[in-house]
Amino acid sequence: MNIYLLAVGNKMPDWVTKGYNEYAKRLNGDCHLKLVEIAPGKRGKNADLVRIKKAEGDKLLDAIPKGCLVIALEVLGKVWSTEKLSQQMDTWLHSGQDVALLIGGPEGLSEACVARADIKWSLSSLTLPHPLVRVLLSEQLYRAYSILKNHPYHR
Repeated sequence: MNIYLLAVGNKMPDWVTKGYNEYAKRLNGDCHLKLVEIAPGKRGKNADLVRIKKAEGDKLLDAIPKGCLVIALEVLGKVWSTEKLSQQMDTWLHSGQDVALLIGGPEGLSEACVARADIKWSLSSLTLPHPLVRVLLSEQLYRAYSILKNHPYHR
């Protein structure tokens, strides 16, 4: 199974790239994490943020591989414990379906992305910086996978 992390943003700080890559490389065998970066819109003094958010959303939707279960990371989504995430991963693995996780830009996901999502998932009710979300998400996916594989990482 492939889990595609579709995220608005590029040119991440080195610590983000290293953190994400560390956990992504640990997911191997029957589960792979693949990052797809979507170039953010130009934000300036008089930027049309509504238009930018919509354009970023359109790019995210275009990047979803065919046949994927689509999950929007959305503050108003369902909150899962690590154990619940592990159960979700087990379901995804047994379905034979790839998964696409959508992470919006600074203004969040477009309405079209939220409407397209099969599932809405909230990592936290806190506002998290988007670079940190990549690292947090990759670590939690690895942790959930380690539970499935009875690996001692999650203790």
